[in-house]
Parts: sequence; C-alpha cells; structure tokens
Amino acid sequence: MAQVFISLGSNINKAHYIQAANTVLALHLTELTFSSVFESEAVGFSGKNFYNSVVGGNTTLELREFCQLLKKIEREHGRKDNDKKFSPRTLDLDLLFYDDLICEIPAQIPRDEITKNAFVLWPLVEVAPNLIHPVLQKSIADIWQAYDKTQQKLWKVELPVV
Repeated sequence: MAQVFISLGSNINKAHYIQAANTVLALHLTELTFSSVFESEAVGFSGKNFYNSVVGGNTTLELREFCQLLKKIEREHGRKDNDKKFSPRTLDLDLLFYDDLICEIPAQIPRDEITKNAFVLWPLVEVAPNLIHPVLQKSIADIWQAYDKTQQKLWKVELPVV
C-alpha cells in the first residue's frame, strides 16, 4: 500500500471538474484526505483563473499503473494528450508524492511544483503538514513557512453542492 498525494487543477468548468475528480479518485483510493479548494490566477500563460486542491490517500497500484490511472482520468474528463503545457485545462492531475520515492520516470516524484507554486503547496500543507519531503528532508509545514507568499495570490473558495 502506497501513500499518494495528487494535485488537482482546472480552469474550464472548474467546479465541475474538481468535484468530478474527487469522486473518481475516491473510487481508487482509501483513507482519503481533501484540502480546501483554492482559486488562483493562471501561471505561465494568460487565461482564466484556476481552481486547485490536493487529495491524499492510499493505493495498492504500482507507480506506473497509478500514473496511467491519473492520465486516464484526465482524458475521460476532456484532457487531450497533445495539450500544451501552459494552456487552459478541464482537469490536470499531478502526482506529487508516491510514498517517499524519488524518481524521474514514469513521472517526476516528488514534483518540483511543490516548492515553486503556492497553489500546490498551500493545499498540500492542509492535508500533510508533517510529511517529510524526501529530497529536502523538511516537513511540508516548514517548506510552506519559508515560502515567499507574495509570489502568487490565491484564496479559498467554496464549491457549490451538487
């Protein structure tokens, strides 16, 4: 059983796709934890604001299988394989941690966005403040404490009940 943390993002019909992702992930993970949902401006391109959150849980899938599952969920929710890196998204699922694994293939684990983007780090600190980053050997809470919070503006939002 592996402990995983996934970053969710959407700026197209964003409330719908964040809620849909939470529902689908709940079918594949146990011991789920959900962060608040945050809204932020697009980073790296000019576009509509994003909703972002983090989901934590446990999986019995091996790393490669889990990465394939996340890609399948993205495609089932309108994501195209040829979407540009910095562009609007129906759904973006990034695996942040898979236990304390450090690797580049089949995905960069841990994701470097953890320390670069408030829209990843703030929701992550809500669900895993005591988790130790395996490369930095610091807790997520300590990384968030040291983060320059003036770099990116984001705020919590309430999703409509569906």
